[in-house]
Amino acid sequence: MPVRTFTTTSRGLRRDTPPMRLYEKAKQLGIWNPSDIDFTQDRQDWLKMSELEQDILMRLTALFQAGEEAVTLDLLPLIGVMAAEGRLEEEMFLTTFLWEEAKHVDFFHRFIDEVTQNGHDLSHYMTASYASIIEESLPSALNALKTDASPAAQARASTVYNMVVEGILAETGYHAYFSVLDKEKILPGTRKGIALLKQDESRHIAYGIFLLSRLMAEDESLWEVVESTMNELLAPALSIVSDVFSLYEVPPFGLEESVFSAYAMGQFSKRLERVRNARGKSLEEVYAVTQKAIEDDDS
Repeated sequence: MPVRTFTTTSRGLRRDTPPMRLYEKAKQLGIWNPSDIDFTQDRQDWLKMSELEQDILMRLTALFQAGEEAVTLDLLPLIGVMAAEGRLEEEMFLTTFLWEEAKHVDFFHRFIDEVTQNGHDLSHYMTASYASIIEESLPSALNALKTDASPAAQARASTVYNMVVEGILAETGYHAYFSVLDKEKILPGTRKGIALLKQDESRHIAYGIFLLSRLMAEDESLWEVVESTMNELLAPALSIVSDVFSLYEVPPFGLEESVFSAYAMGQFSKRLERVRNARGKSLEEVYAVTQKAIEDDDS
């Protein structure tokens, strides 16, 4: 009978690696409960808003709610790949990653239930551009890992999930929330929850950059996968922004489409550059650069 080898009773955990540092941060900073957030003032603020103001925040929330559920459903194949490759440190961090995505689903569901009280048939908020990424590209790329665990498949999956869905769409969405809620000084419970979500997502994106950088250091040709995937999804990502603004003759809260399109493009360029810089580097250099980025980010 073959003897199974366990990481912790053979080589031990490598606590100095980026995934373990992210795991430590998740244990320290990720322990928050959506059920503890007080939405009392948020409900009062909501009732004072105009119909158009409610509509644009409902639209943004619907896109987040569906997106958070999608990433919760689609992450498991990546965890399975890391487990199969014996990357225990990465698997340990990814368990917190999945738990946090589930908490985000919980948070937005509470907001819809207790603040908007608008029910849960929000499918009319999903545009074709949104569906092409969240309902097609995301599950396709992640579920492909069930039968193809190659580095190229991993690179595409992480690019779609971490770089596009989280690094471009989610962060642009957070920017929209804060542009409204901070300026108007409304929805304090929602503001608190969004800040905590954003803190969680910063760790998720840091892992994605680490994973892609590690893959790039091991095989520089994978850059073509990353670049082509980012370019493929840029147009629908930007269309999600324009789809929202096209519905309002005068956007509520003084929001301007150009501001958010520019922000999304900035996120695209920043994410692409971070991974591009990993080409030709050794694994030791990738670890060092990632560790510094994690230490410099206090979230």
